[in-house]
Amino acid sequence: MILGAHHVALAAPVGSEPELRAFYGGLLGLPELPKPPELAARGGCWFLAGALELHLGTEAGFRPARKAHPGLLVADIDAVARLLTDAGVPFRWDTALPEHRRLHTHDPVGNRLEFLQPVAIPGGRASGHALPEVR
Repeated sequence: MILGAHHVALAAPVGSEPELRAFYGGLLGLPELPKPPELAARGGCWFLAGALELHLGTEAGFRPARKAHPGLLVADIDAVARLLTDAGVPFRWDTALPEHRRLHTHDPVGNRLEFLQPVAIPGGRASGHALPEVR
């Protein structure tokens, strides 16, 4: 019955769109999606991460998501780590999932983000998440 995920929504403080665009669109290179006019009037911004939409909506009394987070599949986790390092964005490696190399960071408003790269594990078995072909 469920076909997959369409989007992940994260909250952000009112007026933080410039910082969000600089991080998600500028640093991470995610294309920004136009919001429908009625939703655009509410603030926030949307980005495309592969087939998944990342919706950042503004709210008064914002508190960042510290535990809840999107897990974003990447083709080269080391390139993500270099990108974050070069931009001065702190992150930490996590080795708890043996079928993935992964790291955690936070966006400019404090929301937790996870980046994962599936890897082959001993015995020839690969993780259950296939990456799209990169051209």
